[in-house]
Amino acid sequence: MELENIKKVHFIGIGGIGMSGLARLFLHEDKIVSGSDRVASEITKSLEKEGVEFFATQEASNIKEGTDLIIYTEAMDADHPEMIAARKLEVPMVNYFEALAFVANKYYLIAIAGTHGKTTTTAMLIDIFEEASYDPTAIVGSLRSKTGSNFRAGKSKYFIVEACEYKEDFKYLKPDVLVITNIEHEHVDYYKDIEAVQGAFRRLAESVPEDGAIIAQSTNLQVRPVVEDLACVVIDYAKEVNLNLQLKQPGLHNRMNAAAAASAAKFVGIEKSVIQETLENFAGTWRRFEFKGYVNGAPVYDDYAHHPTEIEAAIEGVRELYPDKKLTVVFQSHTYSRTRELFSDFVTALSKSDRVLMLPIYPARKEDTTGVSAEQLLEEVSKTGVETNFFQTLEAAALAVRESVGSGDVVVIMGAGEVTKVASLLTE
Repeated sequence: MELENIKKVHFIGIGGIGMSGLARLFLHEDKIVSGSDRVASEITKSLEKEGVEFFATQEASNIKEGTDLIIYTEAMDADHPEMIAARKLEVPMVNYFEALAFVANKYYLIAIAGTHGKTTTTAMLIDIFEEASYDPTAIVGSLRSKTGSNFRAGKSKYFIVEACEYKEDFKYLKPDVLVITNIEHEHVDYYKDIEAVQGAFRRLAESVPEDGAIIAQSTNLQVRPVVEDLACVVIDYAKEVNLNLQLKQPGLHNRMNAAAAASAAKFVGIEKSVIQETLENFAGTWRRFEFKGYVNGAPVYDDYAHHPTEIEAAIEGVRELYPDKKLTVVFQSHTYSRTRELFSDFVTALSKSDRVLMLPIYPARKEDTTGVSAEQLLEEVSKTGVETNFFQTLEAAALAVRESVGSGDVVVIMGAGEVTKVASLLTE
C-alpha cells in the first residue's frame, strides 16, 4: 500500500488528540478525509473547518464505497459498527500507530517516548527545530500554545512525533533518534509489571540504527536496562539540566523535559544559543499546567496529570510559583485499573495538596471490574489530614470551588478525562 494510491481515508475516533493530528497530516497530503466520534468537540469543529467530513454518531453508514483506508483508535472494539461495515466492504484497516508509522518512517524520525513528559518535550523540540529553520513535520499529543494545533506541516527530512507505549503501539515506529523521558509502571491494564514496560521500551530502543541516538537518563535504575549495550550512541540528558534556565513552566520535571529536548536538538546539530532562547520562550501546550484564568482572584490551572508521579510534579510546580497560597486540587482518576494498581501512590501524591475535591472515576476503555471507587480513594486521602470533598458532577465541583476560594488560593484541575470541563466552568 503506497501513500500516493490512497485517496479517501476515514478515521474512527477522529476527535482524539493523536487521531486528529494524523487526520490533519492526511489533509496536508491532499487526501479526502472523513471521520466519526461519539460526540462533537472543539477539535472536531476545527477539523470540519479544515475540510474533514465529520459524523457525530458512529454508524455503519459512515463507511462509504470508495474508501481506501480506515484508521481506528485503540479505544474501538472489534464489533464496532463501522469496523464491521469496513470488513464487509473489504476496506483495509489499521490502528493509529500503524498509520502514523506508514507515513513517518519515510522521514528522519525523532520519536519522544516515556511514561511522563512526552508531550511537553515533543512540543519543545518542535519549537527548537522551527527556530533553527529545520522545518519539521510533526504530530504532538496536545495543542501547542504557539499555534493552537497538534500538527505541523514541514518540508524538510525531519519528522518529530510523540510515541505512546500503550499496548506497545510505538513498536511500528523506526526512529533515527529516540528520546526516552523516563520509565515507570503505567497502563496497568496491559503491562503486568515494570519489567514488561521495560521490555517494550527495550525492543523500541533496539530498532534505532547505529548512526542514530537514544536520549535518556542512562543511569536511572528503571531506564538503564533499556539502554545498555546498544549499537547506537546513548546520550544522558540529565547532564544537560540547566537550573538557571528561565522557563515559563515551573518545576524540576519541566527542566528535565527541556534537557531532553535540548540533547536531541544538539545531536542533529542545532546551536546551543538557539536551543536556550527557544526554551525560554516556550509557551507550553494545552492541558499541561495550562493557565485558564481566575475565579474570585484565585488562579486556575488545568493539567492532564493522571498518574501519581505527574500529580506530584504538578503540585511541586504550584508550590514553586505560589508558596504562600492554599492549593485546591479538583481530581478525577482515570480508569479503574490504574486507580486500583496505584492506589497508595495516588494517596501519597494527593496528600501533598491542601484540599482535594474528588469526582467519580473516569472509566475510559473499560467498565469497573475492580471494586475500587473514588470515594475509597478520597477516604484514604482524608486520613492524611488533607481537607476533602466528593462530588458526583462536574457542575457541583465547580460550584464548590467558586463558593470557597479567594485571592489566597490557587486551583488546579487534574485528570485525563472530562474533569477538564471544570476549568472552563470556573473561568469562562
